[in-house]
Amino acid sequence: MTEIILTSVIDKLVQLLIEETKLFKGAHKEVKNLKNELELLNSLFKDADTKKWVKGNHSESFSAWFKQLKEVAYHIEDVIDEYLLHVANNHQRCRRGIFLGFLHNISHKIKALKLSYNMASQIQNIQASLRKIKDRGETYGLSPFDQQGVVSRGMKDDKQHHHDPRLGALFVEENELVGIDTKRDDLLRMLLGGDSIRTVISLVGKGGIGKTTLAKKVYENEDVQARFDFQEWISVSQSYNIKKILKSIAMQICPAALTEFIMDEMDILPKLIGTLRQFLETKRYVIVFDDIWDMDFWNVMKLALPSNDKGSRIIITTRNDNIAASCKEHSSDFVLKIEPLSQEMAWELFCKKAFRFQSEKCCPQELEELSLKIVKKCQGLPLVVATIGALLSTKEKVVYEWQNLHDSLESEFETNPHLSSVQEILSLSYDDLPYHLKSCFLYFGMFPEDYAIENLTLCRLWIAEGFVQKQRDRTLEQVAEEYLKELINRNLIQTWVDFYASTKLCRVHDLMHEIILSRVNQFGFCQSVGRHENDLRSREKYRRLSIYNTTNNVLKNVENFQGVRSVFLFNIDKLEDINVDLIRKFKLLKVLDFSNAPLCYLPKEVGKLSYLKYISLRNTKLKMLPKFIGKLQSLQTLDIRETSILDLPIEINNLRNLQCIAAFSYGYEVEHSLKATRGVKIHEGLLCLEDLQTLLFVDAYRSGTNAIKELENLKKLKMLGITNLSAETAKTLCPCIEKMNHLDMLCVYSINEDEVLDVQNISSPPCFLTQLFLMGKLLKLPEWIKKVQNLRRLALNFSRLTDDPLKVLKHLRYLEFLDMYQAYEGEELHFQEGSFQKLKQLTLEKLDGLKALKIDERALPVLEDLFIGLNPLMKEVPSDIKHLGKLKFLKLYDMPKEFVLGMQPGEGRDYWKVEHVACAIFCYTVAARKYESYKLGDSELLQRLQG
Repeated sequence: MTEIILTSVIDKLVQLLIEETKLFKGAHKEVKNLKNELELLNSLFKDADTKKWVKGNHSESFSAWFKQLKEVAYHIEDVIDEYLLHVANNHQRCRRGIFLGFLHNISHKIKALKLSYNMASQIQNIQASLRKIKDRGETYGLSPFDQQGVVSRGMKDDKQHHHDPRLGALFVEENELVGIDTKRDDLLRMLLGGDSIRTVISLVGKGGIGKTTLAKKVYENEDVQARFDFQEWISVSQSYNIKKILKSIAMQICPAALTEFIMDEMDILPKLIGTLRQFLETKRYVIVFDDIWDMDFWNVMKLALPSNDKGSRIIITTRNDNIAASCKEHSSDFVLKIEPLSQEMAWELFCKKAFRFQSEKCCPQELEELSLKIVKKCQGLPLVVATIGALLSTKEKVVYEWQNLHDSLESEFETNPHLSSVQEILSLSYDDLPYHLKSCFLYFGMFPEDYAIENLTLCRLWIAEGFVQKQRDRTLEQVAEEYLKELINRNLIQTWVDFYASTKLCRVHDLMHEIILSRVNQFGFCQSVGRHENDLRSREKYRRLSIYNTTNNVLKNVENFQGVRSVFLFNIDKLEDINVDLIRKFKLLKVLDFSNAPLCYLPKEVGKLSYLKYISLRNTKLKMLPKFIGKLQSLQTLDIRETSILDLPIEINNLRNLQCIAAFSYGYEVEHSLKATRGVKIHEGLLCLEDLQTLLFVDAYRSGTNAIKELENLKKLKMLGITNLSAETAKTLCPCIEKMNHLDMLCVYSINEDEVLDVQNISSPPCFLTQLFLMGKLLKLPEWIKKVQNLRRLALNFSRLTDDPLKVLKHLRYLEFLDMYQAYEGEELHFQEGSFQKLKQLTLEKLDGLKALKIDERALPVLEDLFIGLNPLMKEVPSDIKHLGKLKFLKLYDMPKEFVLGMQPGEGRDYWKVEHVACAIFCYTVAARKYESYKLGDSELLQRLQG
């Protein structure tokens, strides 16, 4: 984490050197020396992180030493930012008339000279402080590492007393297993049957989810032991030694051969590989590699494991999706994703553990509500459920005891020895992160527990914070998206699609959130106020501040937060002048998030935030955006969604660094209407916004044809939304779209339901378009849709087509989401055999003429979610649902009563045999709006519906 702080400071020093060159050289030498000193220290910390020397537990003395270094780094950054702010302000004051400008220019140079020498003095003092800290560290043996790269004496060296916290997973009793039956049977079939070619089976999932337990139970199966000539279980872990692992296997199979070259360490690796290959070539073997953390391991190990056509099997467990994918080299290789336990299975496991000393192993009624809350907090991780259940089994079965554990669960994970192994296992995933991803992951500590944030919003925040490193030929947003993808692939972040909002969301597991909070406190990464009573106990400097529930105590402690760069507000009920005072104090802010706060106006002090890159006013009470917003020259993201703001001030056009304008609101009172989404008026003169990538939404009618015509200058646009589009304005818009080569998402709303959405005149659509939303009447599907072969999401709303659109859409090979609302007026929709091979989610709503839905076999092979509703003439259940072998979620609502009652399970209704369906939601009376969830095959379904 140290290298994250130092990297930011070094970047500021580089910027300072540039400014000093422009002005005077009073501080140039001192700045350069300090920069060189920090670069050396930073490279050592990075190298230590890469080699995993600086990991895990720090002694108290090392932590104290680190905090001193962090304070100096923060102080350097504060001094530089203050200096550059003064320089920028002086430049602005000089831009006046010729004579006044001359006088102010002289005054500016005098002030700059004074600032420069003051800076030199401060830098010298900082260097002296840094030398003292380094000397103090060396005196007490607290240097992170010596010149040979050996862990210092200040680090805890407890490996000899350390035991692997995952050891318990290898010895789980059969009667304690829950929820692995299906996966175990699948895995056994793969091991005992299938092709004779060597097969690699990767078990992938987050820490504590049961990968090792599952692999061990299958590995120990009697049939497996009898089938294979050679079996071996290898625990790899993060700090593996490939030579030792190969030696270990070789010692099992041919110890005599091993002794012949054991002394020749230089050539031992190829000899080991050759020996193993020779021995295993004639054997049917099964080897388990448990807990792989990097791809290099398999790239070497596979050389020693011949594909000998004997039916050999290799099982790999890992937390990283990318590693699992890299191990898949043949069509027979398989990746098995291990999902969390369902609530029912988690409850069963919990009861087995928590009430193991009771004969019935049942939860007493008075503890049931609390127990369910505790189980829910475990979020389906078997390790956590079992560990907490085992801990509770030792406690008295009274509400008071269990309530105490529930309320103190966060601290219990840090201090209770029964739970410390859980935290240790989950922390391994954080420790394995490369340094540039650690700050991105810790950023979830800014948000409340179980908080869902949009993927793109998170990426923009990372960019504003300076976490995202520049890469050649890639935008910062693209790099940030790669960062997020990497965290998802490591199973550290949960992500899903909110189809109706057309956005991806993410969050971290509650227990990972608690681990994050322990780390951010340790590193001074961020602080919260109002979430807990003792939030303000620390007197350290923090760069980020989250304010919860109230702002009353913030001003009393604001001196402690002088260096704050980011402020978030959560659950604020009352906001008076607190925002003005905060902004005056935090003049170096980069991120300001007022989302959902009762903010009625934007204080003029905001216009003085020269470093502000991200501002969110989402869902506030603002009705207008002040003109001083145009002074925020560093601004990258402006979020004014769900406000009453209808006009963007013309001053917005001056913000050259602006990358995102999110300015729309949903009118829920006119849901399922073309007026449901409101855009904003823009002004002519958009030439300066050449870096703009997101513009959602523009009100075409109020903005005028000239402003719409200027959109063609925004060639970097990736997301564009237009509302109130008339047929005439559409003729202006279409040629503009052709010039947007980077466009990824396009959403267009017609001005009313009778106005034809004329978007036919696009001869060459953007080739990278993946999301398309056409909201309005279409005489026919645009011909150019066939050319958009990368399209993954399509919404056709209010289209009222007379020809079956599936005849055209079936050619979109990568389509994953299809939403049709009042899109088709015909009587039948036919999903032909082999069509829509990638479609995962299908919505068919308010198709007033639709009577029949036909699904051929081998159509929609991966469909998981099916929504059918508001179709008044559709009175029979499509029997073809039986073909949807991957269906998981079925929602039927506002359908005729005959349709829903026809869903009763019974003889001849084989559409109930879709085994993968987790639940169905039914509603058959519009007035009642009564939705209920059932498992398919429920024998009481009819009675419940009628009741």
